[in-house]
Amino acid sequence: MVKHIVLFKIKDDIQADDKQVIMTTFRDDILALRNIISCIKDINVGFNINPDEQWDICLDSTFETLDDVRYYSKHPQHVMAAGKLKPHLCGRSCVDFEI
Repeated sequence: MVKHIVLFKIKDDIQADDKQVIMTTFRDDILALRNIISCIKDINVGFNINPDEQWDICLDSTFETLDDVRYYSKHPQHVMAAGKLKPHLCGRSCVDFEI
């Protein structure tokens, strides 16, 4: 099994209300993928509640193989969800590891 963790940082100049809408839309779009992309074993999106930390969103997902992660990342529905978020980002970090 492979754990796929992605952290996102929203641009600092985005107003709090707009930021919340952006983050909620991304979460809803990503969570909908579990009914569309069959290789997703588990997927969650959380919003940072600790103001001392820099990242705003954590995507935590599980797949059988790294090839499944690659399939997911190139799937048109995932590309669309990520594409909505991308213009609002100033940072992204990712790690994939075996569990």
